[in-house]
Amino acid sequence: MARTLVLMFLASIPVGCRPDAAEYRADFEAYHAARIARLTAPDGWLSLTGLYWLDQPGEFTFGGDSSNAFVFPGAAPARMGTFTLTDTSVTMRAHHAAAVTVGGEPVTEILMQDDEHEEPTIAQRGTMNWVVIRRSRGIGIRLRDAASPVRTGFSGIETFAPDVQMRIEARFEAFNEPRRVMVPSITGTPEEDISPGMVAFEIEGETHRLSVTGRPGAAEYFLVFGDRTNGHETYGGGRFVYLPAPNADGLTVLDFNRAYNPPCVFTPYATCPLPTPENRLPVRIEAGEKSWGGYDA
Repeated sequence: MARTLVLMFLASIPVGCRPDAAEYRADFEAYHAARIARLTAPDGWLSLTGLYWLDQPGEFTFGGDSSNAFVFPGAAPARMGTFTLTDTSVTMRAHHAAAVTVGGEPVTEILMQDDEHEEPTIAQRGTMNWVVIRRSRGIGIRLRDAASPVRTGFSGIETFAPDVQMRIEARFEAFNEPRRVMVPSITGTPEEDISPGMVAFEIEGETHRLSVTGRPGAAEYFLVFGDRTNGHETYGGGRFVYLPAPNADGLTVLDFNRAYNPPCVFTPYATCPLPTPENRLPVRIEAGEKSWGGYDA
């Protein structure tokens, strides 16, 4: 959904066109409103309230009581059930009294499909839901709660003023063959991804290059970058931005006004990628979202 919305707004301003400043501001404000709507949705990043790693095969109890292996916060019942990791599969067994459902149906035992599947298993109890995630770090349980105080108390994100000059035409430089790259992660364990090439662009007369990730032929590519505002006005771990796949002339648009915060800005329970060394710009990018300090890290 996020990618569709990015393309929807970018598609209205073709490569090579310099939009009118007032028109561009209106487009940016519509884009930012859609971004906030996604972030504050009941299943958005602001609802994350837990991340529990199953570091070895075995049984892990979960519930609200502090004696559980995985302590669920909020209004969770004291004893909800167990997760059992065997090889690479996770089975959830839930106590009948915990009233856990999957797909709206009561469940007491289920083999949980992780988030690499097209339809992962989402278990729910009241305002809480949880899913199995698979990362290079291992297998974990990600917990969301629509009643999270971070979500219910959210009041927005400050941004730099939209600047049409920071909507930069870039040239895509494809690699001879897509490369497998190891992307640093906030978890400390890199994640493998595919990079089809780099984008070259100019800022104040200087040429810079950043590597993108995504499958060749995709409608858009993903970029994680750092710059000299990180750790000051913006998040120390860099920011994200999508850009359209290049046109027939090999050109695309890198709109830094669309640079947005990784989920790790809002929650300690996300597993965000970090910029690779070549994706740390030696300049200030005074565009896009600023940092946010709404949770106690």
